[in-house]
Amino acid sequence: MDMKMFVSSRRVKKWQFVQIFASCFILSLMVFWSPFDSHIVSHMKSYSYRYLINSYDFVSDRLSVNRSLEDTPSFQYLINHEEKCHSQDVLLLLFIKSAPENYERRSAIRKTWGNEEIVRFQLNAHIKTLFALGTPSNPLTSEQLQRKLVREDEMYGDIIQQDFTDSFYNLTLKLLLQFNWAKTFCPHAKFLMTADDDIFVHTPNLVEYLQSLAQIGVQDFWIGYVHRGAPPIRDKKSKYFVSYEMYPWPAYPDYTSGSAYVVSSDVAAKVYEASQTLNSSLYIDDVFMGICANKMGIVPQHHVFFSGEGKTLYHPCIYDKMMTSHGHVQDLEKLWKDATDPKVKSVSKGLLGQIYCRLIRIALLCKLRYMSTYPCRAAFV
Repeated sequence: MDMKMFVSSRRVKKWQFVQIFASCFILSLMVFWSPFDSHIVSHMKSYSYRYLINSYDFVSDRLSVNRSLEDTPSFQYLINHEEKCHSQDVLLLLFIKSAPENYERRSAIRKTWGNEEIVRFQLNAHIKTLFALGTPSNPLTSEQLQRKLVREDEMYGDIIQQDFTDSFYNLTLKLLLQFNWAKTFCPHAKFLMTADDDIFVHTPNLVEYLQSLAQIGVQDFWIGYVHRGAPPIRDKKSKYFVSYEMYPWPAYPDYTSGSAYVVSSDVAAKVYEASQTLNSSLYIDDVFMGICANKMGIVPQHHVFFSGEGKTLYHPCIYDKMMTSHGHVQDLEKLWKDATDPKVKSVSKGLLGQIYCRLIRIALLCKLRYMSTYPCRAAFV
Protein backbone atom coordinates (compact mmCIF):
# COMPACT_ATOMS: atom_id res chain seq x y z
CA MET A 1 0.00 0.00 0.00
CA ASP A 2 1.26 3.44 -0.89
CA MET A 3 2.76 4.98 2.25
CA LYS A 4 1.46 8.35 1.04
CA MET A 5 -1.96 7.14 2.13
CA PHE A 6 -0.80 7.57 5.71
CA VAL A 7 -0.34 10.88 7.44
CA SER A 8 2.86 11.14 9.41
CA SER A 9 2.39 12.57 12.86
CA ARG A 10 5.49 14.64 12.25
CA ARG A 11 3.72 16.46 9.47
CA VAL A 12 0.70 17.28 11.58
CA LYS A 13 1.10 20.74 12.98
CA LYS A 14 0.72 21.26 16.67
CA TRP A 15 -2.44 23.30 16.33
CA GLN A 16 -3.98 20.69 14.06
CA PHE A 17 -3.27 17.98 16.63
CA VAL A 18 -4.87 20.07 19.38
CA GLN A 19 -7.90 20.74 17.20
CA ILE A 20 -8.29 17.05 16.29
CA PHE A 21 -7.90 16.02 19.93
CA ALA A 22 -10.37 18.66 21.10
CA SER A 23 -12.90 17.64 18.48
CA CYS A 24 -12.68 13.99 19.54
CA PHE A 25 -12.93 15.01 23.19
CA ILE A 26 -16.05 17.10 22.62
CA LEU A 27 -17.60 14.37 20.50
CA SER A 28 -17.03 11.84 23.28
CA LEU A 29 -18.65 14.19 25.80
CA MET A 30 -21.69 14.62 23.60
CA VAL A 31 -22.01 10.88 22.85
CA PHE A 32 -21.19 9.28 26.18
CA TRP A 33 -22.42 11.98 28.57
CA SER A 34 -25.59 12.95 26.73
CA PRO A 35 -27.83 10.93 29.12
CA PHE A 36 -26.56 13.02 32.02
CA ASP A 37 -27.98 16.50 32.46
CA SER A 38 -26.35 17.49 35.73
CA HIS A 39 -25.23 21.07 36.23
CA ILE A 40 -21.56 20.08 36.47
CA VAL A 41 -21.58 17.86 33.37
CA SER A 42 -23.39 20.53 31.32
CA HIS A 43 -20.79 23.14 32.21
CA MET A 44 -17.89 20.76 31.56
CA LYS A 45 -19.23 20.09 28.08
CA SER A 46 -19.95 23.74 27.36
CA TYR A 47 -16.62 25.10 28.60
CA SER A 48 -14.75 22.35 26.77
CA TYR A 49 -16.51 23.32 23.58
CA ARG A 50 -16.15 27.06 24.19
CA TYR A 51 -12.42 27.03 24.91
CA LEU A 52 -11.20 24.12 22.78
CA ILE A 53 -13.29 24.30 19.62
CA ASN A 54 -14.43 27.93 19.87
CA SER A 55 -16.28 27.95 16.56
CA TYR A 56 -20.00 28.48 16.07
CA ASP A 57 -20.15 28.97 12.30
CA PHE A 58 -22.25 25.87 11.79
CA VAL A 59 -24.75 27.00 14.44
CA SER A 60 -26.04 29.89 12.36
CA ASP A 61 -25.87 27.68 9.25
CA ARG A 62 -28.07 25.07 10.91
CA LEU A 63 -30.54 27.68 12.19
CA SER A 64 -30.71 29.55 8.88
CA VAL A 65 -34.00 29.60 7.03
CA ASN A 66 -34.80 30.47 3.43
CA ARG A 67 -37.77 32.77 3.19
CA SER A 68 -39.00 35.61 1.04
CA LEU A 69 -40.16 38.97 2.31
CA GLU A 70 -43.73 37.65 2.17
CA ASP A 71 -42.81 34.80 4.50
CA THR A 72 -41.09 37.02 7.08
CA PRO A 73 -43.15 37.11 10.29
CA SER A 74 -44.61 40.55 10.90
CA PHE A 75 -46.92 41.98 13.53
CA GLN A 76 -49.16 44.99 13.37
CA TYR A 77 -48.40 48.03 15.52
CA LEU A 78 -51.18 48.72 17.98
CA ILE A 79 -49.34 51.72 19.46
CA ASN A 80 -46.49 53.48 17.68
CA HIS A 81 -44.61 56.79 17.50
CA GLU A 82 -42.93 57.05 14.12
CA GLU A 83 -41.99 60.67 14.79
CA LYS A 84 -40.12 59.99 18.04
CA CYS A 85 -36.61 60.48 16.61
CA HIS A 86 -37.30 63.02 13.87
CA SER A 87 -34.87 65.89 13.36
CA GLN A 88 -32.73 65.28 16.42
CA ASP A 89 -29.18 64.14 17.08
CA VAL A 90 -30.00 61.08 19.18
CA LEU A 91 -27.17 59.73 21.29
CA LEU A 92 -29.08 56.79 22.78
CA LEU A 93 -32.26 55.01 21.78
CA LEU A 94 -33.40 53.39 25.01
CA PHE A 95 -35.80 50.43 24.84
CA ILE A 96 -37.31 49.09 28.05
CA LYS A 97 -38.95 45.67 27.90
CA SER A 98 -42.09 45.93 29.97
CA ALA A 99 -45.23 43.84 30.52
CA PRO A 100 -48.61 45.54 29.96
CA GLU A 101 -49.54 45.27 33.65
CA ASN A 102 -46.30 46.88 34.93
CA TYR A 103 -47.55 50.47 35.05
CA GLU A 104 -45.87 51.24 38.39
CA ARG A 105 -42.46 50.18 37.06
CA ARG A 106 -42.84 52.33 33.96
CA SER A 107 -43.94 55.27 36.09
CA ALA A 108 -40.85 55.00 38.32
CA ILE A 109 -38.53 54.77 35.31
CA ARG A 110 -40.13 57.88 33.75
CA LYS A 111 -39.28 59.80 36.91
CA THR A 112 -35.71 58.54 37.12
CA TRP A 113 -33.22 56.94 34.73
CA GLY A 114 -35.48 56.92 31.66
CA ASN A 115 -36.39 60.61 31.86
CA GLU A 116 -35.47 62.33 28.59
CA GLU A 117 -35.73 65.84 30.03
CA ILE A 118 -33.24 65.18 32.83
CA VAL A 119 -30.69 63.90 30.36
CA ARG A 120 -31.18 66.81 27.99
CA PHE A 121 -30.96 69.59 30.59
CA GLN A 122 -28.41 68.10 32.98
CA LEU A 123 -26.23 66.09 30.59
CA ASN A 124 -26.69 68.01 27.31
CA ALA A 125 -27.56 64.85 25.38
CA HIS A 126 -30.60 63.53 23.56
CA ILE A 127 -31.96 60.13 24.49
CA LYS A 128 -35.27 58.66 23.36
CA THR A 129 -37.06 56.31 25.73
CA LEU A 130 -39.60 53.73 24.56
CA PHE A 131 -41.35 50.92 26.40
CA ALA A 132 -41.65 47.82 24.20
CA LEU A 133 -44.78 45.73 24.80
CA GLY A 134 -46.87 42.94 23.36
CA THR A 135 -50.58 42.46 24.06
CA PRO A 136 -51.99 41.47 27.48
CA SER A 137 -51.83 37.70 27.95
CA ASN A 138 -54.87 37.24 30.21
CA PRO A 139 -57.99 37.05 27.99
CA LEU A 140 -60.28 37.90 30.93
CA THR A 141 -58.68 41.30 31.53
CA SER A 142 -57.00 42.01 28.18
CA GLU A 143 -59.55 44.53 26.83
CA GLN A 144 -59.59 46.59 30.00
CA LEU A 145 -55.79 46.57 30.31
CA GLN A 146 -55.38 47.50 26.66
CA ARG A 147 -57.61 50.55 27.15
CA LYS A 148 -55.45 51.56 30.12
CA LEU A 149 -52.32 51.23 27.97
CA VAL A 150 -53.81 53.47 25.30
CA ARG A 151 -54.67 56.14 27.90
CA GLU A 152 -51.21 55.82 29.44
CA ASP A 153 -49.58 56.34 26.05
CA GLU A 154 -51.80 59.33 25.31
CA MET A 155 -50.39 60.91 28.46
CA TYR A 156 -46.71 60.02 28.01
CA GLY A 157 -46.21 59.11 24.33
CA ASP A 158 -43.51 56.54 25.01
CA ILE A 159 -45.04 53.10 24.30
CA ILE A 160 -44.63 50.92 21.23
CA GLN A 161 -46.75 47.80 21.02
CA GLN A 162 -47.30 45.03 18.49
CA ASP A 163 -50.05 42.43 18.38
CA PHE A 164 -48.17 39.40 19.70
CA THR A 165 -48.91 38.03 23.16
CA ASP A 166 -46.63 39.52 25.79
CA SER A 167 -45.06 36.46 27.44
CA PHE A 168 -41.69 34.96 28.32
CA TYR A 169 -41.88 32.71 25.28
CA ASN A 170 -42.27 35.69 22.95
CA LEU A 171 -39.24 37.64 24.18
CA THR A 172 -37.47 37.06 20.86
CA LEU A 173 -40.41 38.75 19.11
CA LYS A 174 -39.96 41.70 21.47
CA LEU A 175 -36.25 41.80 20.56
CA LEU A 176 -37.15 41.93 16.86
CA LEU A 177 -39.70 44.68 17.60
CA GLN A 178 -36.97 46.86 19.09
CA PHE A 179 -34.35 46.31 16.40
CA ASN A 180 -36.86 46.66 13.58
CA TRP A 181 -38.20 49.91 15.07
CA ALA A 182 -34.67 51.29 15.38
CA LYS A 183 -33.85 50.37 11.77
CA THR A 184 -37.11 51.84 10.44
CA PHE A 185 -37.70 54.94 12.53
CA CYS A 186 -34.40 55.88 14.22
CA PRO A 187 -31.42 54.64 12.16
CA HIS A 188 -29.41 57.77 13.00
CA ALA A 189 -29.28 57.05 16.76
CA LYS A 190 -25.64 56.46 17.69
CA PHE A 191 -26.36 53.76 20.28
CA LEU A 192 -29.21 51.44 21.21
CA MET A 193 -29.83 50.08 24.69
CA THR A 194 -32.31 47.40 25.68
CA ALA A 195 -33.16 46.86 29.36
CA ASP A 196 -35.69 45.14 31.60
CA ASP A 197 -38.13 47.19 33.65
CA ASP A 198 -36.63 45.99 36.94
CA ILE A 199 -33.20 47.40 36.06
CA PHE A 200 -31.56 50.52 37.43
CA VAL A 201 -29.41 52.40 34.92
CA HIS A 202 -27.03 55.10 36.11
CA THR A 203 -27.85 57.33 33.16
CA PRO A 204 -25.28 60.08 33.90
CA ASN A 205 -22.40 57.58 33.99
CA LEU A 206 -23.66 55.78 30.89
CA VAL A 207 -24.25 58.95 28.88
CA GLU A 208 -20.82 60.34 29.76
CA TYR A 209 -19.27 57.05 28.63
CA LEU A 210 -21.22 56.93 25.36
CA GLN A 211 -20.47 60.58 24.58
CA SER A 212 -16.74 59.82 24.72
CA LEU A 213 -17.21 56.86 22.38
CA ALA A 214 -19.38 58.84 19.96
CA GLN A 215 -16.57 61.36 19.51
CA ILE A 216 -14.29 58.67 18.07
CA GLY A 217 -17.04 57.05 15.99
CA VAL A 218 -16.83 53.61 17.61
CA GLN A 219 -18.22 50.66 15.63
CA ASP A 220 -18.88 46.96 16.28
CA PHE A 221 -19.61 47.98 19.85
CA TRP A 222 -21.58 45.69 22.16
CA ILE A 223 -21.20 45.81 25.96
CA GLY A 224 -22.96 44.29 28.91
CA TYR A 225 -22.64 41.42 31.36
CA VAL A 226 -21.17 38.70 29.11
CA HIS A 227 -21.99 35.02 29.47
CA ARG A 228 -19.13 32.93 28.03
CA GLY A 229 -19.51 29.24 27.31
CA ALA A 230 -23.00 29.08 28.83
CA PRO A 231 -24.67 25.68 28.37
CA PRO A 232 -28.29 25.21 27.30
CA ILE A 233 -30.51 24.16 30.19
CA ARG A 234 -31.94 20.70 29.56
CA ASP A 235 -34.03 20.48 32.73
CA LYS A 236 -37.67 20.42 31.60
CA LYS A 237 -38.75 21.98 34.90
CA SER A 238 -36.84 25.19 34.13
CA LYS A 239 -38.47 28.00 32.20
CA TYR A 240 -35.15 28.31 30.36
CA PHE A 241 -35.39 24.70 29.13
CA VAL A 242 -34.17 24.27 25.55
CA SER A 243 -34.60 20.92 23.83
CA TYR A 244 -31.92 19.18 21.78
CA GLU A 245 -34.22 19.55 18.75
CA MET A 246 -34.24 23.31 19.16
CA TYR A 247 -30.51 23.66 19.97
CA PRO A 248 -28.40 20.46 19.89
CA TRP A 249 -24.99 21.93 20.72
CA PRO A 250 -23.36 21.93 24.21
CA ALA A 251 -22.68 25.66 24.44
CA TYR A 252 -24.16 28.96 23.32
CA PRO A 253 -22.13 31.61 21.52
CA ASP A 254 -21.02 34.42 23.84
CA TYR A 255 -23.87 36.78 24.64
CA THR A 256 -24.76 39.57 27.05
CA SER A 257 -27.41 39.25 29.73
CA GLY A 258 -30.72 40.44 28.37
CA SER A 259 -31.30 42.49 31.52
CA ALA A 260 -29.33 45.39 30.00
CA TYR A 261 -26.82 45.89 27.20
CA VAL A 262 -25.75 48.57 24.72
CA VAL A 263 -24.84 48.30 21.03
CA SER A 264 -23.68 50.83 18.46
CA SER A 265 -26.05 51.64 15.60
CA ASP A 266 -24.11 49.54 13.07
CA VAL A 267 -24.39 46.48 15.33
CA ALA A 268 -28.14 47.02 15.71
CA ALA A 269 -28.51 47.07 11.92
CA LYS A 270 -26.35 43.97 11.44
CA VAL A 271 -28.16 42.01 14.15
CA TYR A 272 -31.53 42.80 12.62
CA GLU A 273 -30.24 41.76 9.19
CA ALA A 274 -29.04 38.43 10.61
CA SER A 275 -32.30 37.88 12.49
CA GLN A 276 -34.20 37.85 9.21
CA THR A 277 -32.26 34.79 8.05
CA LEU A 278 -32.42 32.77 11.29
CA ASN A 279 -35.11 30.67 12.92
CA SER A 280 -36.48 32.90 15.68
CA SER A 281 -38.31 30.09 17.50
CA LEU A 282 -35.51 30.10 20.11
CA TYR A 283 -37.41 32.06 22.76
CA ILE A 284 -34.45 33.06 24.95
CA ASP A 285 -33.92 36.51 23.49
CA ASP A 286 -30.40 37.23 24.75
CA VAL A 287 -29.17 33.90 23.39
CA PHE A 288 -30.83 34.60 20.04
CA MET A 289 -29.13 38.00 20.05
CA GLY A 290 -25.80 36.22 20.59
CA ILE A 291 -26.42 33.87 17.66
CA CYS A 292 -27.33 36.77 15.36
CA ALA A 293 -24.26 38.74 16.42
CA ASN A 294 -22.01 35.72 16.04
CA LYS A 295 -23.22 35.23 12.48
CA MET A 296 -22.16 38.82 11.72
CA GLY A 297 -18.76 38.43 13.40
CA ILE A 298 -19.62 40.68 16.36
CA VAL A 299 -18.13 39.85 19.77
CA PRO A 300 -19.58 41.15 23.07
CA GLN A 301 -17.36 43.05 25.50
CA HIS A 302 -17.78 42.53 29.24
CA HIS A 303 -18.18 45.72 31.24
CA VAL A 304 -17.44 45.18 34.91
CA PHE A 305 -20.08 47.65 36.06
CA PHE A 306 -22.95 46.02 34.18
CA SER A 307 -24.49 43.74 36.79
CA GLY A 308 -25.57 40.15 36.43
CA GLU A 309 -28.58 38.93 38.36
CA GLY A 310 -27.86 40.58 41.70
CA LYS A 311 -28.39 44.05 43.08
CA THR A 312 -25.51 46.44 43.40
CA LEU A 313 -24.03 47.18 46.79
CA TYR A 314 -25.20 50.51 48.16
CA HIS A 315 -22.26 52.86 48.59
CA PRO A 316 -21.11 56.17 46.98
CA CYS A 317 -17.85 54.55 45.84
CA ILE A 318 -19.93 52.04 43.89
CA TYR A 319 -22.29 54.68 42.49
CA ASP A 320 -19.30 56.59 41.17
CA LYS A 321 -18.63 53.85 38.58
CA MET A 322 -21.85 51.85 38.24
CA MET A 323 -23.71 51.43 34.95
CA THR A 324 -26.55 49.01 35.75
CA SER A 325 -27.96 47.07 38.66
CA HIS A 326 -30.57 44.32 38.48
CA GLY A 327 -33.67 43.67 40.57
CA HIS A 328 -34.93 47.16 41.48
CA VAL A 329 -38.64 47.85 41.80
CA GLN A 330 -39.52 49.26 45.22
CA ASP A 331 -36.24 51.13 45.79
CA LEU A 332 -35.76 52.60 42.31
CA GLU A 333 -36.52 56.23 43.14
CA LYS A 334 -34.46 56.20 46.32
CA LEU A 335 -31.49 54.61 44.55
CA TRP A 336 -31.73 57.20 41.77
CA LYS A 337 -31.69 60.03 44.29
CA ASP A 338 -28.73 58.57 46.19
CA ALA A 339 -26.67 57.44 43.20
CA THR A 340 -27.00 60.71 41.25
CA ASP A 341 -26.41 63.02 44.20
CA PRO A 342 -23.67 65.52 43.18
CA LYS A 343 -21.85 64.72 46.42
CA VAL A 344 -21.12 61.19 45.14
CA LYS A 345 -18.45 62.40 42.74
CA SER A 346 -16.71 64.39 45.45
CA VAL A 347 -16.12 61.24 47.52
CA SER A 348 -13.58 59.88 45.04
CA LYS A 349 -11.91 63.19 44.17
CA GLY A 350 -8.21 63.66 44.74
CA LEU A 351 -5.58 61.11 45.64
CA LEU A 352 -7.00 60.38 49.09
CA GLY A 353 -10.51 59.99 47.67
CA GLN A 354 -9.27 57.55 45.04
CA ILE A 355 -7.41 55.49 47.62
CA TYR A 356 -10.42 55.50 49.93
CA CYS A 357 -12.81 54.31 47.21
CA ARG A 358 -10.35 51.71 45.98
CA LEU A 359 -10.18 50.20 49.47
CA ILE A 360 -13.96 50.36 49.88
CA ARG A 361 -14.56 48.61 46.54
CA ILE A 362 -12.02 45.90 47.43
CA ALA A 363 -13.80 45.31 50.73
CA LEU A 364 -17.23 45.20 49.09
CA LEU A 365 -16.48 43.32 45.87
CA CYS A 366 -13.55 41.00 46.57
CA LYS A 367 -15.23 38.32 48.63
CA LEU A 368 -14.75 34.56 48.61
CA ARG A 369 -18.41 33.87 47.95
CA TYR A 370 -19.68 34.26 44.39
CA MET A 371 -21.47 37.48 43.52
CA SER A 372 -23.30 38.07 40.25
CA THR A 373 -23.17 41.85 40.45
CA TYR A 374 -19.69 43.28 39.89
CA PRO A 375 -16.50 41.18 39.88
CA CYS A 376 -13.50 41.81 42.10
CA ARG A 377 -11.57 43.35 39.23
CA ALA A 378 -14.14 46.18 39.18
CA ALA A 379 -12.46 47.40 42.37
CA PHE A 380 -9.33 48.22 40.39
CA VAL A 381 -10.91 50.09 37.47
